[in-house]
Amino acid sequence: MKLKLAIQKSGRLNEDSMRLLKECGIDIGNGVNKLKAEATNFPIELFFFRDDDIPQYVEDGVADIGFVGENVVYEKAKKVEVAYELGFGKCRLSFAVKKGETFTGPSFLAGKKIATSYPILVQQYLNEHSIQAEIHEISGSVEIAPGIGLADVVCDLVSSGSTLFMNGLVEAETILHSQAVLIKHKNFSTEAQQILERLLFRIESVKKAKKNKYVLLNAPNDQLEKIIALLPGMKSPTVLPLASPGWSSVHTVIAESDFWDMIEQLKNAGAEGILVIPIEKMIL
Repeated sequence: MKLKLAIQKSGRLNEDSMRLLKECGIDIGNGVNKLKAEATNFPIELFFFRDDDIPQYVEDGVADIGFVGENVVYEKAKKVEVAYELGFGKCRLSFAVKKGETFTGPSFLAGKKIATSYPILVQQYLNEHSIQAEIHEISGSVEIAPGIGLADVVCDLVSSGSTLFMNGLVEAETILHSQAVLIKHKNFSTEAQQILERLLFRIESVKKAKKNKYVLLNAPNDQLEKIIALLPGMKSPTVLPLASPGWSSVHTVIAESDFWDMIEQLKNAGAEGILVIPIEKMIL
């Protein structure tokens, strides 16, 4: 059996998805300009679809799993399960207003014309706040709607905000934080679940590696206990004697979020020759 994975056929999510599979050691046959490709060393085959169609294909069982943005999952509202957060493709769905206008909260939207590619999510937001407004569904270039008189407000995906800025808009209110997720259909066989768990094991190992750094340093023996006490490590650091008397080499793993503060503390405690190495895979 092969696990059937649906991914975006082009665009940023396609690039990030293919990169993740490569980092997981999965070799994919040439899928350029094709709708299907197979892995040569893992029981998985890829189907390349439009991002908006992936939840439907997963619900129907055409694909077992899919890599897709959370915004699409919740907008399409198909019968699929979000099984894992992939961590890339991060963005947010936000209302944006014309420069110079002051967004005063949900009530600001009352009676307004709202242009968006996400009418279901926008309507849910309006319903939650008991707001009546007119929604204009647009499939692309939402940000130009106020400039051509089609809408008063837009609700669109935002990453940096530069596109809004160039169109005379400012971000006002975020209604959804989104990232790429792995979705699966409801009727999953035991065999498919086993393959999925193998895939998730590899993905988790890659993600953990990116969040940590392998650190080697030289420590004077009279400061060794103090330096070791500073290190978080997965269990305990590796300590090896150096050829120079009175010195040891200490090897450990440090979370990237704590990295710079930790390095400063280590230097102050007497550590020298600190070497930082990226980790390709991390298996606990």
